[in-house]
Amino acid sequence: MTRPSLSRRGGRAVLPVIAGLFLASGLIRFGGGTAQALTAELRNLTAPEPVVEDTVDPCPPPPDIAVVLAALQARAAELDSRQAMLEDRAATLEIAEEEITRQMRSLEAAEAALKSTLTLADDAAESDISRLTAVYEKMKPDQAAALFTQMDPEFAAGFVGRMRPDAAAAVMAGLDPTVAYSISVILAGRNARAPKQ
Repeated sequence: MTRPSLSRRGGRAVLPVIAGLFLASGLIRFGGGTAQALTAELRNLTAPEPVVEDTVDPCPPPPDIAVVLAALQARAAELDSRQAMLEDRAATLEIAEEEITRQMRSLEAAEAALKSTLTLADDAAESDISRLTAVYEKMKPDQAAALFTQMDPEFAAGFVGRMRPDAAAAVMAGLDPTVAYSISVILAGRNARAPKQ
């Protein structure tokens, strides 16, 4: 009797082991497929979806609105073009204005330098004429009269007009009467055209 009881006990012990193996095999198969499915799903979530541009409007507007919409889009494009052109023109004008301002400053500086030079030249000329007038006043009247006879009457009148009256009278008395008359007419008419008030 010992033999059959041993085989029954051994058969009972093997059945739970085989059942455990079948269960483990099923879990591995089921788990393996689930793991693969989860991995594929995670890949799809992390990978960026390709951007597909819609070339076809899913909801096209009615034909009458489509015409108005196309006209508005054309007008918007035209206005954008005009705005770009105006911005270019404004930039060009701004550059031109800066150049004109720079040239005006340069011209103003040149004008100031020219005025300064002319003032120096006028002062020097005035100083020379005053000195020459003083020389003519100190000369003997007959020597000065001989020089004034050789001068152009207008040029001589300029000196006579600057001389002291007594020296001018002495020089005029020594001149030829025709030359003295010409100088007198020029002196008298010099301020005739000046405004009286």
